[in-house]
Formats: sequence, structure tokens, C-alpha cells
Amino acid sequence: MVAVADRPGASRFLWVSSGEPHAIRRRELLSKYGEQIRKLYGYDHATAYQVIAVVITQFILAYAVRDWDWWKVWVAAYVVSGTLNQNLFCAQHEISHFLAFKKPSYNKLLALFGNLPLVVPVAKKFREYHHDHHIFLGIDGGDVDLPTVLESNWITGFFSKLFFTFIYLSIYAVRPLVVRPKAVTIGDFVNWAMVIGVDVGVLYFWGVKSLVYLLAGSLLGGGLHPMAGHLIAEHYMFCRGQETYSYYGPLNLLSYNVGYHNEHHDFPQIPQTRLHKLREIAPEYYDSLYAHTSWCWVLWRFLVDPSMGPWSRMHRVMREGTPDANEKFIAGRCQTATESNAVEAKKSCDTLLTGGVNALQSTMGGKSAARLIHKHNENNPNNYPM
Repeated sequence: MVAVADRPGASRFLWVSSGEPHAIRRRELLSKYGEQIRKLYGYDHATAYQVIAVVITQFILAYAVRDWDWWKVWVAAYVVSGTLNQNLFCAQHEISHFLAFKKPSYNKLLALFGNLPLVVPVAKKFREYHHDHHIFLGIDGGDVDLPTVLESNWITGFFSKLFFTFIYLSIYAVRPLVVRPKAVTIGDFVNWAMVIGVDVGVLYFWGVKSLVYLLAGSLLGGGLHPMAGHLIAEHYMFCRGQETYSYYGPLNLLSYNVGYHNEHHDFPQIPQTRLHKLREIAPEYYDSLYAHTSWCWVLWRFLVDPSMGPWSRMHRVMREGTPDANEKFIAGRCQTATESNAVEAKKSCDTLLTGGVNALQSTMGGKSAARLIHKHNENNPNNYPM
């Protein structure tokens, strides 16, 4: 179906019948380069060293700004704290895959430690929801990274997209709790106690300016900030039919190579310091994909291009896809998803609009994402990715 620019909501989504692209490409790559690729699996302590250094730096700077003029605090919050706290948010992404240490428990402790300057507790729930994002990419009810129909209806013009982008990290954090809340666990209480305890300590001993420096860094660094460009760049559709996008530019140095996003989704068990080697092993699969070279350009294009918005995402009903659609995707060297025909696409969007996610899954013959997620998380209490 062709996305219709003048229709609201689900009718703008691009509906596809091929399966989750990274699982398919992973099988193709392992069949050709399995031995070379498996040598890249593992972990890298370099991530831990960087996280520790950035956390210490942030608290030193938070102490330093306690007596600054407010305008200086705000400038430092955007330029410095925004960069460093977005660095720590990207670290949560890397650590959620247990790629800093061999033992999962060490990775969990590092995630909690890296969460301390962010002011808002995110480590525990981010790991769970990000795990689901990998398993159910593009599936309504499973991938809470997908903007909702409500967002697609409301965020339509330049100024609404400007506001949407400015508070994007807040939306990114709140959407999963509204769309599909998860049970609170002991791990959540530990996460909250540690982060809120540090917040109270910073406020009591250093004052409000130090806390504002840290909190504003988290909010500003996740909005209209060069480092936040990856949040739009990763899965918003800049090339029709391509679901995930890599970024090959200098800001990868500050973001744990999160820009190597196709490579990461294909093999989430490869640490960030080795993802470039995967691209070198199989250039025929990666060099032909559309890729970004500037996150600032990504933000600008998202804002000024009227054809782009929260609806610029691909949706699929079944993770596994249909055999014919998958064969077509493979024949194209795993580049462009197979689009649903007009009748299937209209049926999907109408069902989503009138009956919601559960009705969509049932009507289209797909398995319930919610049931699959519950079963998978039940069998994998550590939420270790595929």
C-alpha cells in the first residue's frame, strides 16, 4: 500500500508482509560467514571504562556549576550535560544486551551506576522494553518504539513536530508505560531507590543548580540535540521499504557506536567495538543500504519534510512474515521489505483503528505479541536478547 499523505493515523503507516528483516538477514549471513561472524560475539570492558569515566565527570561538573549564574548553568546543561547524559543513555542500550561484562549481574550493576546522573530511573525497564523491541520489531503491541495512531494524528506540521522532537525522550520513556505497562519488580525498586537517593543527595548537598544541570542534560540531550538524532535516525523511514538505518559518522565515538544500527539489530550479541568488523565481513549486505552521515541532517529533514512524521514507520502483523514475501525480501539481498497489497493494508489499518492491537493480531492471523512476550520473558528472566 502507498502511504497516503492526506489521511490520518494508521492509513499512513507502511504495512509489510515480509518478516522481521534482521532475523532473516542474520540467517543469511550466518549461512555464508558463520565462522567469521561468531568470532565477533562476546563482550568488551571498554564500554564499562567509558561509562565510569562519564559518570564521574558528570558529578564533578554538577558540583562545579552549583554557584554559577543560571544562564551559564543552562548553556552547560545543553552543550555538556546534554552530550554526556545522552552518552549514558546510549550506554544503557549497549549494556542492556550484556555486552560490557561476561556476567549478566555485572552488566546490571553497571546499568544502575550509569543511570545515576540521568536523574530519572530508566535502567531496569529500558532493558525489558528494549528486549521486546528487538524481538517484535514493527509489530503493534510488541514494539513500543512504534509511535501510536494518536501521535500520528496530532503530530502533523512543522511546529507540532518541533515540539514532538523537543520532548522526544520523554515520549520515548512514557509511551511504553501507557501502551503496555509491565509489572513492578524488586529490581525496579532498587533502580528507583538508587537514582532518587542520589537526586536527593545532590539537591541537599549541592543545591538546585546542580540537579537542574543533570536533569536538563537528560531532557535537552534527548530532544533537539545532535546526539539525539539517533532516536529518529534508527527506524524512521527515510528510504521506502527499509526499516532500520545505520549512521556512519563521528558521533559514534560518543554514543557507543549506536549508529551501527543495522549491524546491531542483525547481531545484538556483538559488542559495539566490533560492529564495524561485521560490515567489513559482509559489505554486500550493508554498503548498499541507505545510511546516514549526519544526525543533525536527520533532525532537520524530519522537521521540514511534510511527508515525514510519526507515521513514517513500517508495521507488520506477523514477526515471521509470509513465505512468498520473505523469499522476495531475500532475493533483494535483504534490503527492501515486501509491502502488503492494498486490500491487506487497508484491512490492517482499519482493524487497528477500530479494534486495537488485539483485534489486529487476531484478524490477520498473527500470534498475540503480548502472549509471546510474556512467554519469552518468563523463560528468560534476565531478558537476555536473542
